[in-house]
Parts: sequence; structure tokens; C-alpha cells
Amino acid sequence: MQSPLMVGWGHTPFGKHDALDLEDLFRMAAQPALEMAGVAPADIDGIFVGTFNAGFVPQDFSATTAAVAMPEFRHTPAVRMENACATGSAAIWAALDALQSGRMQRVLVVGMEKMNTLPNAQIGEVLLKCSYVKEEAGRPGGFAGIFATIAQHYAERFGDPSDALAQIAAKNHANGVRNPWAHLRRDLGYDFCRHVSDKNPVVAGLLKRSDCSLVSDGAAAVVLSMQPTGSGPKVRWRSRTQVNEWLPLSRRDPTRFEGTAMAWQKGLADAGVGLDDLDVVETHDCFTVAELLTYEAMGLAPQGAGTRVIAEGVTTRDGRLPVNPSGGLKSRGHPIGATGVSQHVMMAMQLSGTAGDMQIPNAQHGAVFNMGGAAVANYLSVLERA
Repeated sequence: MQSPLMVGWGHTPFGKHDALDLEDLFRMAAQPALEMAGVAPADIDGIFVGTFNAGFVPQDFSATTAAVAMPEFRHTPAVRMENACATGSAAIWAALDALQSGRMQRVLVVGMEKMNTLPNAQIGEVLLKCSYVKEEAGRPGGFAGIFATIAQHYAERFGDPSDALAQIAAKNHANGVRNPWAHLRRDLGYDFCRHVSDKNPVVAGLLKRSDCSLVSDGAAAVVLSMQPTGSGPKVRWRSRTQVNEWLPLSRRDPTRFEGTAMAWQKGLADAGVGLDDLDVVETHDCFTVAELLTYEAMGLAPQGAGTRVIAEGVTTRDGRLPVNPSGGLKSRGHPIGATGVSQHVMMAMQLSGTAGDMQIPNAQHGAVFNMGGAAVANYLSVLERA
């Protein structure tokens, strides 16, 4: 079966955007994506909107805001997708399904979120809806408390990973300085990330503020097509995979992302490549311990040995397999519905050689891993320069 192409992309700066509403964010991401693809709104057969919301803003039925943002889309079919922190990838998957079914030929995917609309405590309550509420509601530290539990189990079984978590945070913040769309473009350094301070307090358990992704507003967009359009660069899927896992942490080993491992194994096999064939990875570092466990799930180290991956510099910009040269969620920010689309935009830039200061030289093949919840909905794209 012919593989769809990313033929255009757009990205807003991530950050705190009090003066912008969802329609503004949609338009700011979608217009450059359409222009890059060389298509007009009338050429788009369908719109797939990814947004979590869950109480961040009063307006729901968010797919219909596409036409409010851009009146040319008044009669274009639009649908909203939601799958927790993997909402953006869920929207991309639905769009790819529509293309590969033959029902559509060109589609627009926009992931967007406004999170800075509530007090911090309420933001934490909204995010906890991504956990198993029957057992995990009211967890101290909000969703950070879920990943702090994972980190604590890991420490008890394999030793304290705090040095590695600080190294991951420092790496991603250093990378984020190069990303003009990142929420926090500041090299915090290892010492800051490793030690508790007034500016880096404990959030939950072993996790400090520097271990937690940023509460961000923003949007990202991609135009997908079965045929090349425009004169710009293009990126193609070699494989795409989704594997789900138990939602309750109580039903699984919290020190192992088993569904994540299955997604990597299947995705690489379907693409006909191995880790050594990849030039760059964008992975879901909502918390530093998530990136650590993903090192093990993707096969860079056995279970319990992921700390040596970052200690040996494997995933740094000049390492054997750079991970999150965009700064990841840690530095770029994590507007829930936008994240999965943003990760694909960052990878499209890498594989098309248009990533600017973020560019990994001669990147030809890359992978994007996006998770919903605590590694519950696991999405993997293996991509190549077309």
C-alpha cells in the first residue's frame, strides 16, 4: 500500500498565550502548513483536530472551531480526536486511515491546547483525568504523582535514578535553547536539575520541577497527502504502530513500559529497520523518568540499566542516537493536544534538513514516540526523507 506523505507543516511558539484563543492558535499553525504544501483550503478533504480540553476551556465541540478560525473551512468535514497526551498522534492516525482508505486525498491535522486558563491546582485535577480515576484520583502532586510512583518503584528495584534524571533534564533544556518554538529556551545545567532549591522544588517523590514538562499553550499542524504537492520537502511513513496497555498502574509492573516496548518492536520490524538505522528520535518526556524508561523499552539498554544510556552520552546531540534535539516536552512544552503533532513537525524538519540550529547532520530516518497517560496509549511513527 502506498505510504502517505507529510507535505506541509506549521507550528506556533509554545508558552503562555493569554491573548490568543483556540481559533487563533489553529490559524497560526494551519496557514503556514497549507502554504508550505502548496494547497488552498478548498483542496483539503477533511480536518482532524486533536485537543484534550477536559475542562481547560469552556468551549467543547472543538472541531467546528476550524471554520471559525478560517471561514474557508465552513463546509469541510472536521472531527475531533482525543487520547490523553497522545491526542495529537490519534488525530494523525485517523487522518492516515482516511487517506489510506481512499476516502480522502489531502487532509489537515491540527493539534492544539490552551492549558494556562486555570489555577495550578485545577490544572493538576484536569490532568489526573488521564489516570485511572477509581484508584489514582487525588494523588499528591497531580499527574506528577503518578510518575513519581513509577520513579520510586524504579529506585527501590534498580537504585536511585536521580543522577540520570537530572542528566536527561539538562540535555533537553540545552537542546531547547536551539528551538525557536520552545516554551523555555534556557540551559539550566546539570547542577540546577540535580539539586532541590527554591527555584527547583520537589513536586512529588523523586521528581523536582526540572523533571516535569511545562504547562503550555500552543498548536501544530501537518498537511498529509497521498500524492506530492507543492515544491517543498516531503517526509514519508515507513511504519506506524499503536499498542495499548492497562490504565491502572496496579495491574502492571510500573518499572517497565511493556506496551511501549511492544510498539517499538513492531514498529521497527514493520519498517524493516533497527535502532542503528535511526538518525534521530523525538520521544515523550512528559517527565524525565518517562524518557529513562523509554530508553529501555526501545532497546537501548536492558530493564534497569537505562541510566547508563544517558551517562554514556548515547542520546545527546552528538551521541550515537540523539533523542529530543528539539528539547522534548521538557523544554519545548506540552500543550496536551498539540504534542503528538508537534513531535511529527519537529521530526519532519529534521528529515527534510530544515531544522535550523536543531539539525542533526544528514538525518535520513527517524522515529517519533508519543504516549497517552503513563505509557497507556503508545504510538510510534518510523519516518524517512521522501
